[in-house]
Amino acid sequence: MISLSTRRLRAAATFALIFIGLASAASAQTPYPNRTITLVLPFAAGSGTDTTTRIISQHLGMALGVGIVIDNKPGANGMIAATYVARAAPDGYTLFVTTNTTHSANPYLLKTLTYDPLKDFTPIARTGDLPFMLVVHPDVPAETVAELVVYAKANPGKLTYASGSSSAIVSGATFAHNAGIDMLHVPYKSSPPAMNDVIGGRITMMFTDVLTGLPHVNGNALRALAVTTKDRSPLVPNLPSMQEAGVPDFDITSWQGYFGPANLPKEIVTRLNTEIRKIVEKPEIKAQLATLGMDAFSGTPEELRAFVGDQLVLWGKLIKNAGIEKQ
Repeated sequence: MISLSTRRLRAAATFALIFIGLASAASAQTPYPNRTITLVLPFAAGSGTDTTTRIISQHLGMALGVGIVIDNKPGANGMIAATYVARAAPDGYTLFVTTNTTHSANPYLLKTLTYDPLKDFTPIARTGDLPFMLVVHPDVPAETVAELVVYAKANPGKLTYASGSSSAIVSGATFAHNAGIDMLHVPYKSSPPAMNDVIGGRITMMFTDVLTGLPHVNGNALRALAVTTKDRSPLVPNLPSMQEAGVPDFDITSWQGYFGPANLPKEIVTRLNTEIRKIVEKPEIKAQLATLGMDAFSGTPEELRAFVGDQLVLWGKLIKNAGIEKQ
């Protein structure tokens, strides 16, 4: 015979299994998201991407009803952050906010790449462009790009340029190649420390996103000479483009977008894309981001995937034409 206590134990065990099953089913049916989302960035705090992402993420967190944490992982031209996200679980709780540094230029700049920009990520939404501009230390005897080229040719090897991103690397090398001048490249992990050394006079110049550079230009710590886009930017309309300033075949733009690891479920991608597009397309948020040097706009995941493919081809040509060798 089975004792009463044994029957009670079996009943308790059966109830526990039923409870666990119901709890698991309920958990599986809990709509995304139900906990904190981490946005991984390939640049340091204070960079253009970091600042604009923090603004968008505040609104995204409110729209999704969860907390959002920014995780800055600078270094190795963004490869550290990209690899981290590529290896994360495709559950929508680890996302990547990145630029052309990791997804357009790195395949042509680095001999060893530990991720694939297309195969290892799920495109979610593009959030806009971040125009770059050329800034120099005030002691440099040049008020224009043309004067800078003349000075550089008269002092070969004397000028130095800092970089904190692939856009800065390629812009500097393209300038040197297209203008026929000799400059020394000094790489940094991100733009803020590079900017500090230009302001301190230890480095002559750099190409930086408008957001990072403009406050120092307005404060007379740096002098801005031109923007890297083909045409003038409405964000800084007083600055000529590099082509307008006399440097031929110069058109470089930094873009920004959200990605998840490969195989991110479609319903999660759709939810994130919908909310991000709503945020970016709000006139007041577009205006706020514009004051920070970002031309904000968005699109579908499919458009972002096609865009990344096109940009890989474009940046391959830019880097080849500039004569940059893989490191």
